[in-house]
Amino acid sequence: MFGLGPKVDFKDLVAKGAIILDVRTKGEFSGGHLEKAINMPLDTVATKCSKFKKEQVIITCCASGMRSANARQILRSKGYENVYNGGGWRNLKGRLM
Repeated sequence: MFGLGPKVDFKDLVAKGAIILDVRTKGEFSGGHLEKAINMPLDTVATKCSKFKKEQVIITCCASGMRSANARQILRSKGYENVYNGGGWRNLKGRLM
């Protein structure tokens, strides 16, 4: 459901240097976010993703998992192969503890 795919050890990915990309709006992000998360609103992902290396592991997150699933698709269409949908940021936070 919500394109989360197979079970992923997000904690391990972050420990190995994965980027957490929060695709919510700047206002949503300022209201709370994961430590070290990078904010890149969904509508800017296609034009600003070039700041990441193609081989970088990226975990997308948002409020519920819908926008992060869209961000994952955008990134994959741009040649980023190691992209995971972390779903809602609060849920992802619990999975990183």
